[in-house]
Amino acid sequence: MSESITTEEMLRKMSTGGLRVTEQRKSLAQLFAEASGYLTPKDVYESMRQKYPGVSFDTVYRNLRILSEMGVLEQFYFLEGGLKFKANCQHHHHHHLICTQCEKTFSMDFCPMTHLGEGPEGFQISGHRFEIYGTCKECRENPAPEEEERERHD
Repeated sequence: MSESITTEEMLRKMSTGGLRVTEQRKSLAQLFAEASGYLTPKDVYESMRQKYPGVSFDTVYRNLRILSEMGVLEQFYFLEGGLKFKANCQHHHHHHLICTQCEKTFSMDFCPMTHLGEGPEGFQISGHRFEIYGTCKECRENPAPEEEERERHD
């Protein structure tokens, strides 16, 4: 599994990226540094609202997007769970294997872009994402009760 960057590293990235480091952004960094898994925008909003009752969902969502674009946070789209965020987990280019049951993330240093070649003529690639979804060994060996029930009916 991958290790997330610390609160201090997130704040440093914000500052060097030209973003003003406010108390709310410090709280956001701390929230993600301490989170053991993924957080939805709603999770973040609910947590931030406890400390900052006047904060709006739009402000929280805008900050999640900005921090994601800066590389402070990573965003993932779960098929049934929607968009979720977590602290950036490494300091180098990598991709992920994600368990759809427990949401554990495993880093994959191999990049499939090296095998795809260039895009269509005139297309300039500025970035890419590559994630593989599946079920980890632990979840396959110990399925959740609803998974066992679903397998019996299939």
